[in-house]
Amino acid sequence: MQLTVNIADQLKPRPDENNLGFGTLFTDHMFNMDYSPEQGWHNPRIEPYGALELDPATMVLHYGQAVFEGLKAFRTSDGRVQLFRPAENMKRMNRSCDLLCIPHIDEDFTLQALKKLVEIEKQWVPGAPGTSLYIRPTIIATDPYLGVRASHTYRFFIILSPVGAYYAEGFNPVKIMVSHDHVRAVRGGVGEAKTPGNYAASLLAGEKAQQEGYTQVLWLDGVERKYIEEVGSMNIFFVIDGELVTPALNGSILPGITRDAVLTLARSWNMKASERRISIDEVIAAHEKGTLEEIFGSGTAAVISPVGELKYGDKIIAVGDGKVGPVAQRLFDAITDIQYGRVEDTHGWIEAVV
Repeated sequence: MQLTVNIADQLKPRPDENNLGFGTLFTDHMFNMDYSPEQGWHNPRIEPYGALELDPATMVLHYGQAVFEGLKAFRTSDGRVQLFRPAENMKRMNRSCDLLCIPHIDEDFTLQALKKLVEIEKQWVPGAPGTSLYIRPTIIATDPYLGVRASHTYRFFIILSPVGAYYAEGFNPVKIMVSHDHVRAVRGGVGEAKTPGNYAASLLAGEKAQQEGYTQVLWLDGVERKYIEEVGSMNIFFVIDGELVTPALNGSILPGITRDAVLTLARSWNMKASERRISIDEVIAAHEKGTLEEIFGSGTAAVISPVGELKYGDKIIAVGDGKVGPVAQRLFDAITDIQYGRVEDTHGWIEAVV
C-alpha cells in the first residue's frame, strides 16, 4: 500500500501546553484507511482532521463492533519525539480484532503510518512537564445494515490529542470504590478486548462512584463477585507484605502494556511480583493485619496512579496514610524517565519518531 498525504490549508492555533486537559483538543490531521472484502485494507491516507460521514444504519452505531487503542508520543528535553512500546499496541489491536470479528491490520505498515502522522504533527507534541500527545487508533464497522452479523466493511482512523494529566489529582493518590452490584465483563466474552462496549458497561457504576466522591470503580469478577479484576481505566496492583500482586490475565482483564512494563521492571529489581487470583477479602484482611502497604493502578493515560482510599460496602480503608508509596513512586519515575528520554532505555521500549 502507498500512503498518501494531504496537508491542511489552514492550521489550528496551538494550545497553551501548560493548561492542557485530557482528550478535548485535536490536531490538524488524521489517518484514515478503509476495508472491503474485495480490496482488503486500502487507500491509507493522512488528511485534514474532519468529521466522519456515516449512514444512520451504520453497523457500529447499532451493534458496537469496534476496537481502539491508546498510546502516547513524548517530547524529550532535547526536542526529540518518541513513542513507548507502540508495536505492542498494534499487536493488542489485532487481538481485539479477533474477538470482534474485524480483519487484521498490517502491524508494521500501520505503525509506520502512525509514526508519519506524528512526524507531521510534531509541533503538537507538548514539552511541558507531564504532558504528551495522546494517540487514538480506532476501527469501526461501516456496513449500512440492520442485522446482527459482522460487518463487511470498516474504517480505520487515528486521531491525536495533546494532553496533560488524566486525573485532576495528577500523581496524588485517588479514591476508588469496589462495585459489587455491577460487573464489567465475564470470561468467555470480550472483556480482554479494547472495545467501546466494555467502557459503556462501566458507566453506571462509575457515575455512582463519582456521586460518592470516588474517582474510579474497582471491578470484581462477574461470576463469584469476589476476585479483583481491574479499575475502569487501569490495571490494578497491590503491595502486600513486600509482594507486588496483580490479578492474573483470565480473559476478562485487559492485558495492559503499562501493566507488563510494571511487572518487567519490578522483576528486574528482584521484587517478588505475582500474577494470581486475589480476592477483595484478602485485601481487606491484609489491611486489618497491617500488611497492605500500597495500592496503585497502571495504564497509558495515567502511567501509575496511587490509591489512597478504598471503599468496599460499608468498609473504607486508608492506604499508605494517603501518600504516594515507595513502589508506586519508583515505578512512576522509572517509566516516565524512559518515556521522556531522561535515562537509557535498556528494554527496547522506545521508538524514535523525529
